[in-house]
Amino acid sequence: MSALTELPKIRGRLTPDAPLAPLVWFKAGGAAQWLFEPADVDDLADFLRDLDPAMPVMGLGLGSNLIVRDGGVPGVVVRLGKPFAKVVASGLALSCGGGASGILVSSTARDAGVAGLEFLRSIPGTVGGFVRMNGGAYGRETKDVLVDCEVVLRSGERRTLANAELGYTYRHSELPEGAIVVSATFRGEPGEPAAIQAEMDRIAEAREESQPLRSKTGGSTFKNPLPQKAWQAIDAAGCRGLTMGGAQVSEKHCNFLLNLGNATSAEIEGLGEEVRRRVRAHSGIELAWEIQRVGKLADDAGHKGVGVEA
Repeated sequence: MSALTELPKIRGRLTPDAPLAPLVWFKAGGAAQWLFEPADVDDLADFLRDLDPAMPVMGLGLGSNLIVRDGGVPGVVVRLGKPFAKVVASGLALSCGGGASGILVSSTARDAGVAGLEFLRSIPGTVGGFVRMNGGAYGRETKDVLVDCEVVLRSGERRTLANAELGYTYRHSELPEGAIVVSATFRGEPGEPAAIQAEMDRIAEAREESQPLRSKTGGSTFKNPLPQKAWQAIDAAGCRGLTMGGAQVSEKHCNFLLNLGNATSAEIEGLGEEVRRRVRAHSGIELAWEIQRVGKLADDAGHKGVGVEA
């Protein structure tokens, strides 16, 4: 992949063989062939325009809803840093950088008296991930508040996409593969800052009580739209506390997988597949992964990753 060194000079940072484990919540997995942290949108667009079209590209946000396989991620992983982490309120609209956290978005909305975005406080990710995955919690989803988003396509073309163009379903959008969400506009409704803060506090307390927030985890492992909640199906199949190597099904909330210390990504993913097998055998329910799994297995050099910005 030496062709990357022949590209026009970038203004951001390009790192070869960059470890990804420190950047994801599970603290496990291999390295990115290249990690690109662009200086701004133009830097990203120019880079992707000049990049070999055959080179895979994947976006990375906070790494919360992600398993990076032990063989690493081929191609370029794009991580949006501080230049993409700004949020500005104007009336009932919020202009948000793709790298902004849900906490920053909801707090800015509160300060501006904009209600309806409190649920973003509870999602450990960035705006780019919310937009791509239709992130949601506590009865609301990104599609309920998104006006539009700006993306840089794999070709380097910049494009603004309206909510209706994203084909939203549960935890899924039709955002083109390799596209990076660089900004989004959300719209809420008038509210009192004190009431908004009270709702944010309620959500934070509910999460603290029910989820293993202080563990190495990836958030909700499997999607919920079933005859019952995913955790209920997992619990009924006897998987609460189940372990595989250094990975464990959380005893506090069994739709969460934990890295107890030095688990490999293969152990974490393998445990998830064992949970799926046991649930299928017990109830016939086919659990679908909500956590994104990217990169190649340690013994599978040909496995390519998929683009996410969790």
